[in-house]
Amino acid sequence: MARYSGALCRICRREGEKLFLKGDRCYTEKCAIERRQYPPGQHGQRRSKLSDYGVQLREKQKVRKIYGLLEKPFRTAFGRAERKKGVTGEVLLQLLESRLDNVVFRMGFAPNRNSARQLVTHGHFLVNGRKVDIASFAVRVGDAVELKAASRDITIINDNISKMEHRGVPVWIEMDFQNFKGKVTQVPAREDIQLTANEQLIVELYSK
Repeated sequence: MARYSGALCRICRREGEKLFLKGDRCYTEKCAIERRQYPPGQHGQRRSKLSDYGVQLREKQKVRKIYGLLEKPFRTAFGRAERKKGVTGEVLLQLLESRLDNVVFRMGFAPNRNSARQLVTHGHFLVNGRKVDIASFAVRVGDAVELKAASRDITIINDNISKMEHRGVPVWIEMDFQNFKGKVTQVPAREDIQLTANEQLIVELYSK
């Protein structure tokens, strides 16, 4: 499976805001965007005005990077959103939020989506009692996501569960940390998706 393997902090600097791609580090003074508030590269400190297309493109790239997707799967998700009822931009975010790797992250089993994706692909999680190792698996309302009993001593998982005060659990998820289990109770509303993005710009970009 292809994936981005470069420096994550460069992504935040390129977008000009914290995308919380590295978990706990993003909450400290070590965060790169706190120290260098300009885009990476030799021309990063030059001021430039974006065109309308540039603004739309940057918004798409930001959301794509947040969820850790390459262009093709992101475009596929947009196509699915277009075919569903509702506001396309909001439906797109709901589809991205329903990915198993994102649900694992939102439940607090991993400090970031990259770690969540790795845990999922290594087969550490069960969905409704069955092992699922596909990061893009769509978790539906009523589905229960559980950490395998043999995986409950993994340090990164236990450490992150103990630090959940940084993030909290979204209202559309019900957690039982004692039993390493969570359940999706509803489709997340736009206001429940913790994301600073203007999804309408993505719709406009792909509608050209």
